[in-house]
Parts: sequence; structure tokens; C-alpha cells
Amino acid sequence: MSSLQLLWFVLIGILFSGFFFFEGFDFGVGMSVQSLAHDEGEKDQIVETIGPVWDGNEVWLLTAGGAMFASFPYWYASLFSGYYLILFIILFGLIIRGVSFEFRSHMPKERKQLWNWTLSIGSFIVPFFFGVLFISMIQGMPIDGNGNMTATFTDYINLYSIVGGVALTLLCYLHGLNYIALRTEGPIRYRAKNYAQMLYGVLYFGLVAFAVLMYIKTDFFQNNFAVTLGLLALIVVLTVIANVSVFRNKEMIAFITSGLTLIVLVALLFSGLFPRLLISSIPGNDLLIQNASSSPYTLKIMSYISLTILPFVLAYTAWSYYIFRKRIKNPHEITNTALSSGEGRSY
Repeated sequence: MSSLQLLWFVLIGILFSGFFFFEGFDFGVGMSVQSLAHDEGEKDQIVETIGPVWDGNEVWLLTAGGAMFASFPYWYASLFSGYYLILFIILFGLIIRGVSFEFRSHMPKERKQLWNWTLSIGSFIVPFFFGVLFISMIQGMPIDGNGNMTATFTDYINLYSIVGGVALTLLCYLHGLNYIALRTEGPIRYRAKNYAQMLYGVLYFGLVAFAVLMYIKTDFFQNNFAVTLGLLALIVVLTVIANVSVFRNKEMIAFITSGLTLIVLVALLFSGLFPRLLISSIPGNDLLIQNASSSPYTLKIMSYISLTILPFVLAYTAWSYYIFRKRIKNPHEITNTALSSGEGRSY
């Protein structure tokens, strides 16, 4: 395995980490529209917290897919063909979620409810089926010597993949609640904290189930016991810190640590895969980093281009979040306050 092959394996892991950190709270905010808000004003307030950034956050996923296609074409081909239906469902969730932002903003109040539901449902579909995809992948799928996947329904949907899907969805939901508490004012801010306080207790049970099933269903502990145990312990520590921070009203710490939990989860999955890209349940057919990559020249050119552009992308992302850093108020309350004080009246 060359250093460039290792570099691109790590870079793809970083891109997926960025996707789940930034888009993770987007999914949580989307799910909160129907589960957290009590009226249309609060729903508008929640949506406004991610209005300027949600589409930019999805670029992380597009970049990760493009990087996979360019650096590891055999991985890309086997993964996208073998998981065609699941990826189609994920794409469907992204589409209905994306269009709901635009349609709900142009609909009268009585017709917004449909697009509120599509926003929440789409925001649930994507993390759940990403969890199913990644967890079924680390369990091992029936892959032949040519990289073709011939899986059945139970290879994709089983106890561990469902637990993984639920766990990832819950992590994203909590990440979104922490973001809402950080970015809003008024009742919705405190309600988000209360929901998070209750759900962290549920998450602890989910993490225990996830770790036990990882020990039973995968070879992560057998191949790399120390790293696997250490990363699982780090996930628990970060979850505890986020939970305590919610109780102590340390909103920024709660948000950062909930996001770091998602990053460490991606690191756990990629470290368990290494040096493999896909695990085959048929012995001897694992897809390895060293024989699934593009040519050294392609990897070299891609490295130069990526390392040149990446600092500008990160700087722009940081700047955009800085510009939209102010807390969001309920727009309906602002309107009512203005009217009651006499603003907007004609004499």
C-alpha cells in the first residue's frame, strides 16, 4: 500500500466526517420541525437556523462521492451497484428534503403542513439508511472475486443494521437539538434542551447495544482491539460531556461534542475497515485499498489539486458560519411585537 493510497483513504474518511458533523445537525433540525415546534412560527424559526447553510453542507457528501470515484473506482463501483436501492432511498430523502425548503416558503400557512412533513421525513430517511448502509457493510456482504455484490434483504436489513440506523438517526437528532439551542431565542431554545436531556438517557442504551453487536457481528475487536475499544470509549466520553453540558447550559460545548461524537463514529468504522474497503462474507474476496485505487499518477495530481483548494473551502465555510452566527427569533413574535408597539401603522 502506497502513502498516496493511504492518504486518500483518510481523506475520504475526513469528508464523510465533515458531512455527518455539518449535515448531521441539518438532519436533526429537519426532524425537529414536526417533533419540537408547537406552531408555524416556531417551525419557521427552526428552519431559519439552517436556511443559509443546509445546501452548502450537502457538498461534503458530493465531494466524498466524487473523491471515492476518482481515487478508488473499484470501491465506488462495488458500493454503488451493491447498495443501489438503499442509495436510491437516500437520494429520494435528500430530494424531498431539499425541495421542501423552497416549497414551504412559498405556500400559504394552511398548505405548509405537507412540506413540513416532507422536510422531517426526508431528514429522517437519510441518516437512518446511511446507518443501515455502513453497518451492513462492516458486517460483511456476499462479494465475489470480481467485486459483484449478490446480497439478499436480510444482508441489508438485520438487527445490527437497524440498531445502527436508529443510533445514527438519534445522534443526528440530538446534534440538531443542540444546534437549535445554540442558535435560537425564546421557548424553542429551552424546549430543545429539555428534549435533549431526556433523549441522552435513551442514547446510552443505544450505544451499549451498538457496542455489543459490534463485538458479536464484526471482526473489529479481533483485528484491532485497542483502537476499537478506545474509539468506543471516546464516543461514550463525548456523549457524557454533551449530556452534562446540556444540563449546565453550555450550549456551544454540547454542540461541538455531539458533532465530535459523529466524527469519532466515522473514524471507528474506517479504522475497522482498514486495510479493506469492503468486507466480503465470502473468504478471500475482501476489496483492499492496495488493489482498488486509481493509478499513482492520478492520485498524485488529485492530491496537489485537493490540498490547494481545501484551505479556501474551509475558510469560506468558517466565514459563512461566522456571518450567520446571531440567534434566530420567532418571526411571528417579532411581527406581533412590532404591531403592538405601533410600528407599521399608517396615520
